[in-house]
Amino acid sequence: MNQTQPFLARVASGSLVIQILIGIVAGILLASVSPEAAVKVGFLGGLFVSALKAVAPILVFILVASSIANQKKGAHTNMRPIIILYLFGTLMAALTAVTMSFLFPTTLTLVASATGATPPEGITEVLNTLLFKIVDNPVNALMSGNFIGILAWAIALGFALHQASDATKQVFHDVSNGITLIVRFVIRLAPIGIFGLVANTFAETGFAALAGYGHLLAVLLGSMLIIALVVNPLIVFYKTKENPYPLVLRCIRESGITAFFTRSSAANIPVNMQLCKNLDLHEDTYSVSIPLGATINMAGAAITITVLTLAAVHTMGIEVDIATAVLLSVVAAVSACGASGVAGGSLLLIPLACSLFGIPNDIAMQVVAVGFIIGVIQDSAETALNSSTDVIFTAAACKAEEAKVANAETVKS
Repeated sequence: MNQTQPFLARVASGSLVIQILIGIVAGILLASVSPEAAVKVGFLGGLFVSALKAVAPILVFILVASSIANQKKGAHTNMRPIIILYLFGTLMAALTAVTMSFLFPTTLTLVASATGATPPEGITEVLNTLLFKIVDNPVNALMSGNFIGILAWAIALGFALHQASDATKQVFHDVSNGITLIVRFVIRLAPIGIFGLVANTFAETGFAALAGYGHLLAVLLGSMLIIALVVNPLIVFYKTKENPYPLVLRCIRESGITAFFTRSSAANIPVNMQLCKNLDLHEDTYSVSIPLGATINMAGAAITITVLTLAAVHTMGIEVDIATAVLLSVVAAVSACGASGVAGGSLLLIPLACSLFGIPNDIAMQVVAVGFIIGVIQDSAETALNSSTDVIFTAAACKAEEAKVANAETVKS
C-alpha cells in the first residue's frame, strides 16, 4: 500500500499531455494488434466524453453566474476585444479557405446517396433557431446541453444576484469551486478516455476509406494549419507584441489534442477552463468567453463550409468571383452558431451556402454525405482548431489588457 500510493500520486501529478500521447500510441497499437479488443475498450472513450458533456453545462451555468454576481463594480472583463477577435478569426478563416480553394480547386465524385440529416432551409431558419435557444427553459437547456440558453440564463441570474447579500454570493462561489474540483478529476481521466477513443476509431473506421478524398482533406487540413500556425500567431503578436508561439503551441497541445479526439467543443469546455486557470487568466473573463467561444467562434466551421461548398461549385463548373465566395461563406459560417451542439453542425450549413450559389439541394446533400465520410478527420481537426482558438484569443486579450495597465502605471510613476 505504501508503495502503491506514491505511484498513484506520481501518476496524478505527472504531465497530462505526455499521458495523453501515451494513450494515443497505446490505442493505435491495440487497434493494430487486436481490433476486437480495441472495439471492446471503446466504451472507455464514450464514458470520458459523456462525463465531460455531463459536467460542462452545470460548470458553465454556475461559473458564469458566480463570476458576474461576484464581479466588483468597475471591473473590466475584456469581452469586447475577445468577441472582435472571434469574429475577425472567423473572417480570416473564410478568406484562407477561399484562397486555398481557388489555388487548389477540388472536384468531387459525388456519392450515390446522401445522409438523412435535415439541413436548415435558410438563414431565417437558423436565426429563428438561435433566438429560441436563447429563451429556452433553463432546465431543458441544462439537460440538452444548449449552451446559448445556458449562457443567457447564467448571465441574467448573475446580474440579478449582483445586488444580493455577500453570503448568497459566497454560496455560488463555493459551489463554483466544488464543480471545478469535479472537472479536474474528470480531466485527469483524459489519457484513459482518449486511449479508448483512438483504439475504437482505428479498429472500426480506419483511414482506408479516406484515401479517395486525399485532395479534399489536404485543402481542408492545409487551411486549418495555416490558421493555427500562421494567422492565429500573427493575431496574437499584434495584440500582445510578444512571441506568440509559446502560447499558441501550448493551447494546441493542451486543448487541441483533447478536442481532436473528443470531437466536441462542448465536451472541451472544462478542459479550456482549466487551461485558462493554469495560464493565470482573469476568471471573470474566461468563465464567459470560453463557453461563448464554443458557440460562436467558428474558424474551423468557416473553413469546412467554404472548402466543401467551393468544391461543389468547381464540380458543377459554376463561375464565381472571389469576393462573392468570401461574402457568402462568411455569412454561412457565422450562422453556424445556430447549429452548434449538433453532430456535424457545420456540414448541415453546406446546403445553405450551396443554395446561395444556385446549387440544387440534392447535389448539396451529396456534398454533405462526403463531409460525413471524411468526418473522422475533418470534424476532429475542425473541433481542435475551434476549441484551442477560444483559449488563444482569450489569453491574447487578457495579456494585452495587462500590458496596457502595466504601461499606464509606468507612465504615472
